[in-house]
Amino acid sequence: MSKSLIAFLGATLLLFAVAAAAVGQVQTTTVTKVQQNADGTYTIVEYPVGKETVVTLNPVGIKATGTATILRAADGTTIKLNLSNLPADLTGLNLYAVDPTGAVTMLGPIEVSNGVATFTTTTPLTRFMLFASPDADVAAYDPNTKIFFRSAVPSGFTVIPLGQNIAVGEQVAAPAALGDYTVPMLGIPTFKTGDDTKLKINFTGATEGARANVFIEPHKNGKLTEVRMRFHDLKEAPKGTAYILWAVSRTGEYQQLGQIVNVRGRNEAEIKSETAFDDFGLLLTTEDLGMTKGTIIHPAGHRVGVIEIIK
Repeated sequence: MSKSLIAFLGATLLLFAVAAAAVGQVQTTTVTKVQQNADGTYTIVEYPVGKETVVTLNPVGIKATGTATILRAADGTTIKLNLSNLPADLTGLNLYAVDPTGAVTMLGPIEVSNGVATFTTTTPLTRFMLFASPDADVAAYDPNTKIFFRSAVPSGFTVIPLGQNIAVGEQVAAPAALGDYTVPMLGIPTFKTGDDTKLKINFTGATEGARANVFIEPHKNGKLTEVRMRFHDLKEAPKGTAYILWAVSRTGEYQQLGQIVNVRGRNEAEIKSETAFDDFGLLLTTEDLGMTKGTIIHPAGHRVGVIEIIK
């Protein structure tokens, strides 16, 4: 073990029954949302961190097929394009991204040979729509833009109509004014890769007597960090709630690492997950069980603990 750090978990941890069981990696990346207009011709997707997402590219005015494999990491987003069955006389296309403000960014030219094309690029964007056009000077995305492909909504993503804050077809937690969710960064770049760092947690106040440890291990490839949180001697929690552990990035993004639900007969639990955030803090909240069955994209419940390194 590379370090031994003392940390504390802020108050009000309560647990239902003298037991709990953890659901590790319930959501290893944040299930993010899609901003879409009614006819689907404008779709901005917020891609999750550390998880490959395969996106169908819908053809527009041509008979062809296409997919984009998108992987968002802490240092940028990689896009891999595969197109097939393109018109025989087509020799090239241009790939563009549209951000939430409507601004268009050219990602690069795509060479087409015998009706097939592959293309790989990176972008700092995290929320965007893709489209491919034969035109090399597209400055705006509008009904007059000539388009051959447009990215569709990935399976499992929450659709939020443009101009609305209510999800369609899924239950989504909205931010609640229940306190500040800001947490201190743990300084992950200073942790030794390939070895775990133990953060000992001391509970106080209503949670005195409960115990938990956090183990953080940056992988040697430098892309993911493993987080394990082990709870001991858990006490009662408010009825109808679950504990959720979040990683919070330097830019205020949230990733759900896992949750603890009530199971009688045991008083220990563990959450195990990974995050691609280059640095992060950890936050524990209680969330309504009804919401955890839907999609929670950020904390909405009561903040019950923040892990801090005590120097």
